[in-house]
Amino acid sequence: MKTYPPASLTAAPLPKDTVPQLIAATAHTLPEQAHALARARAFAEPLLAGEALDSGENTLAHADAVAGILRSIGGSEAMQAAIYLVYASVHLNKPEEVIAKAFGENFATLAVETTKLMRVQQQARGAQQLDDPAMQTENVRKMLLAFSRDLRVVMLRLASRLQTLRFYAASKQAVSPSLARESLQVFAPLANRLGIWQMKWELEDLSFRFLEPQTYKEVARLLEEKRGEREIYMEQLRAQLEADLRSRSISASVQGRPKHIYSIVKKMRGKSLHFDQLFDIRALRVVVPSIKDCYAALSWVHEQFTPIVEEFDDYIARPKPNGYQSLHTIVRDGGGKPIEIQIRTQAMHDHAEHGVAAHWAYKEAGSKGYAGVSASGEYDAKIAVLRQLLAWERDLVGTSPNRGLFEDRIYVLTPDAAVVELPQGATPVDFAYSVHTSLGHRCRGARVDGAMVPLNTPLQNGQTVDIITVKEGRPSRDWLNVELGYLVSHRARAKVRAWFNAQATHETVARGREAVEKLLQREGKTAIKLDDLAVQLGFKSADALFEVVGKDEFSLRNIETVLRPPEPALHPDDFLLLRKARSPESSHKGGVLVVGVDSLMTQLAKCCKPAPPDPIRGFVTRGKGVSVHRADCSNFREMAARSPERVIEVEWGTPKLAATVAVYPVDVAVEATDRQGLLRDISEVLAREKTNVIGVQTQSVKGTAWMTFTVEVSDSGRLNKVLGLVASVAGVRSARRR
Repeated sequence: MKTYPPASLTAAPLPKDTVPQLIAATAHTLPEQAHALARARAFAEPLLAGEALDSGENTLAHADAVAGILRSIGGSEAMQAAIYLVYASVHLNKPEEVIAKAFGENFATLAVETTKLMRVQQQARGAQQLDDPAMQTENVRKMLLAFSRDLRVVMLRLASRLQTLRFYAASKQAVSPSLARESLQVFAPLANRLGIWQMKWELEDLSFRFLEPQTYKEVARLLEEKRGEREIYMEQLRAQLEADLRSRSISASVQGRPKHIYSIVKKMRGKSLHFDQLFDIRALRVVVPSIKDCYAALSWVHEQFTPIVEEFDDYIARPKPNGYQSLHTIVRDGGGKPIEIQIRTQAMHDHAEHGVAAHWAYKEAGSKGYAGVSASGEYDAKIAVLRQLLAWERDLVGTSPNRGLFEDRIYVLTPDAAVVELPQGATPVDFAYSVHTSLGHRCRGARVDGAMVPLNTPLQNGQTVDIITVKEGRPSRDWLNVELGYLVSHRARAKVRAWFNAQATHETVARGREAVEKLLQREGKTAIKLDDLAVQLGFKSADALFEVVGKDEFSLRNIETVLRPPEPALHPDDFLLLRKARSPESSHKGGVLVVGVDSLMTQLAKCCKPAPPDPIRGFVTRGKGVSVHRADCSNFREMAARSPERVIEVEWGTPKLAATVAVYPVDVAVEATDRQGLLRDISEVLAREKTNVIGVQTQSVKGTAWMTFTVEVSDSGRLNKVLGLVASVAGVRSARRR
């Protein structure tokens, strides 16, 4: 049996003239990726030929070697091409833009994401303690998230790290303990989780060689001491076993299985065994066409040799978490020597050797796959891989003293295998809102790993979540009820609250719009532009006006005032009766004198609120007598232009001395900087001046207060003094009569 001492663990960089062979050897490429490997190498060569990595290895030689490693595990031509672009991107000013233009968005994203991961891991090695378990779990998380963006990112990192260790071994250079430990504690377990055994074993052996060189050399020496005798014996046993199985119509290929130093040391330490006590120093692997042949071969082996029952493992019936399948048995020969024999099909062997890479290059497993790992498409393989990474992270958390690092979050998958990071205890509703706000609003049900579940079901790491939606939907208020447990994510809860707030605002605006539009219809002003009206009232938009009207924070009377309707609604106390003018003295009885007309009822117009000694004019209305306006009233001018025959001359009468002086309502408009106590201060001024206030309307828009005071005066001339005093109040910008 062939073993692998230190020297055999190294490999020379891939020669340039083998690139065409790599292209020919790649069987699975997309049409748009034709000759991608040759083009990528030609693109990168002038940038990398004279460059060296931190290890001292020539960058182009490193990329060639990594491409060879990827080819050996079934990586596609596109994956091999990507490694050249990864290293070339470091030397480009705008790598994503340049690579996208030359090779497409797919390659550009892959190169940039891989470069980012390399930098992050390099920083982590420098910042973390060598034995810090947090470094391991954080590296797992970073790889997981990188893997979710592109299935090939971690494969490129694994192959690159393996080549780096090979270079150090071949050049007999010392390796930094942090790099060796990261390779052993992060990269090798990752290869194990992905089922890429060849890479896993080599990463382990090389890392262990640098971390414990003396122990490594001692075990290598023990393997080498009796290698000749052992190999002769194992070759005889191999040939006999293969011939006997073929004689029983089992087409079997039997090979010796190489032993790996790190696995030997782990077993010796874990079971406190001496080297001579190890069962699997002598090992054979049997590859047969079908599962039926696996068990037939096992039956024959147990007939010919004495099985050690407690060492038998059926990984076909009970596959390992990463999909590995095989029959493992340990038997004793006639001399009592223990021999480990593994029996598997070719498809199982490809998976064991190449892991998930086998899914990308081979399809022997068919649509159902093996061990529940489907090879029917990239998404299926991706889901299987991600679940292995999640399980690995879970294992690390379970054994790490620093448990808090991952306890607060989980990772679940969309149906197309994208990773979504959520807080611990998150539900399908949290998941829906994390993917897209609209998906959350329309969420009505959820399937988790294909099974329908209640929407408040806590999700677990690695589950695939599929949201069932309606075409048009809205969130439920129940989702905000903490006791019902529908939402854990603060971000999702904020989105639900925002929806209900927006809905309330929408309803308020609709209510305000309806009120304003009804007013405009009533006043015959439907032609007016709503946005212009809003700006005239001090609002930025019509919706802003509608919102405050809908909240009853802005009176429609303010709009009526701006519109200045010709015939506003009147109250009984606004009417003044004109006594008959039988003699000249009758004009001294007070009120309004209507010249040349007897016994007419008059009313003071609400639009301009005239008061003595304002110049006034009269307009004969239909059924309401004479409406008295100020001479400068725009409404009066508009009505007089339409119906000049209805204009009538009026004047203020001169009242006789009486106990009660007649008073008239007048509107005063105040604009001021809004502040606490403003209304109180203005009211105090009016009270000191013995000005009776019969109505107040206030509105505040972005720090500016708009106030309308309706006051009673006997003489509008005296009002000027009052307005001057109001204007002197702190913060008041203007005080004027409407």
